[in-house]
Amino acid sequence: MSPRAASVPPFPPGYRASGMLLHVTSLPSPYGIGDLGPAAFAWVDRLHEAGQRWWQALPLGPTGYGDSPYQCLSSFAGNELLISPDGLIDDGLLQASDCAPDAFSPSVVEYEKVVPFKVRLLEIARTRFSAGARPDLRPAYERFCQAHRLWLDDYALFRALKARYDGACYLEWPVDLVWRTPAALAQARRELANQTELARFAQFLLARQAERLEQYARDRGVRLIGDLPFFVSPDSSDVWANPDLFLLGKDHHPTVVAGVPPDYFSADGQLWGNPVYDWDALRHSGYRWCVERLRALLAQVNVIRLDHFRAFAAAWHVPADASTARAGQWVRGPGADFFRAVEKGLGTLPFIAEDLGLITPDVTALREEFRLPGMRVLQFAFDGKAENPHLPNHYVPNTIVYTGTHDNATARGWYEALLSTEQQSVWKCLGRSRGAASEVAPALLRLAWESVAALAIAPLQDLLNLGNEARMNVPGRADGNWRWRCTEEMLSTRAFKWLRDLTNTSGRSQGES
Repeated sequence: MSPRAASVPPFPPGYRASGMLLHVTSLPSPYGIGDLGPAAFAWVDRLHEAGQRWWQALPLGPTGYGDSPYQCLSSFAGNELLISPDGLIDDGLLQASDCAPDAFSPSVVEYEKVVPFKVRLLEIARTRFSAGARPDLRPAYERFCQAHRLWLDDYALFRALKARYDGACYLEWPVDLVWRTPAALAQARRELANQTELARFAQFLLARQAERLEQYARDRGVRLIGDLPFFVSPDSSDVWANPDLFLLGKDHHPTVVAGVPPDYFSADGQLWGNPVYDWDALRHSGYRWCVERLRALLAQVNVIRLDHFRAFAAAWHVPADASTARAGQWVRGPGADFFRAVEKGLGTLPFIAEDLGLITPDVTALREEFRLPGMRVLQFAFDGKAENPHLPNHYVPNTIVYTGTHDNATARGWYEALLSTEQQSVWKCLGRSRGAASEVAPALLRLAWESVAALAIAPLQDLLNLGNEARMNVPGRADGNWRWRCTEEMLSTRAFKWLRDLTNTSGRSQGES
């Protein structure tokens, strides 16, 4: 049997379930940012009690430019800010007195205050561990470092060097470090031994906490959906440590960068600036780096949303010196060859294809060849065109339907920004003559949950019927994104009982298929 015939979708025929989209950083916490501690476990309990079987989060890597989880400093590492101080107290590596929080905002992540606070706690924990606290963890730590040497040593040195050079992009470091000459790397490892050890130790702590949470969720019948950006950040340990896997010039700067072409929404297209993969080099290695990247995330989640899936078929390559994306061209991606190699390496394809935007027949054919579920977003459904693929009457069961995504306005905020005629069109599609703004989000949840899609997901903001003050991201805006947090009071609403009832009546309850 060929790999294509053997592919099994992550949601088998007849499957019906639902879940919530909420990034870990948005959870309540006294420490200024959501983490993998008590609030995450309590959130799993809320999902379980409301009959939800899935929790989807945004990428979990260490954030770089603009605090964006889609511009991570590593594809393999986790975000050290997600380490729970309460978990470190339980482990005997911190004391409660170490963790007295500052006056953090309960409604937004103030990264400028959170980062130094969390770094200080990690330094205390690492000092105690080095001094002999929890000696029983030493063998596990050494096994972790050995098991993850493929990326961990380079990442640890990368973070230490970024700190030494005040956060500068690695291309601005001394040239012998940019070129990774053996003598320069050896000297840096000697001089920055303490800093690299802290980075490794933080990854060990994070992996321990993530494993506990995943096991607890599994025991409660809740599974986790992770998110993997297609491209990597130009300023990342991925590019610095693996320049041969990207289309770079002799000076290590990209020769072409990623983007999307001009369309109805943007006359110049979008110029993202991410380096582009050298697929020939990756293919010759059997896509080993890519497989290990996926394996690293699957150690923490059950299913991965593949962001910008269309680039596996073809991506928009823009000359690095271009001022807009107009100068780009479509270049074929690895296609089916990639997924056959991944399936051989992982034994399965537990993926959701983010197939939004400009989708051509080759993209659809690739997704269908490997039976990967695609995405539909209800906010995109109401343009008045009967053939709109986001309308539920066009769905096939192997689909994930969302009321909105992290890039959208909240359902209520989206509706309130529509023209009166557009609002009327929404209600017409919903089978009603008119309604209030407060009724839109519940109506979209009901529409999603009652559809034939295998999985229905809504951002927590839509369940709570919040406006755009709760928006997570505004694409194209440089500042103010990725900061929204929910409070304990928000999670103590009757909305979860309503969600449980909706899940029951729509046949998406736990245990049903």
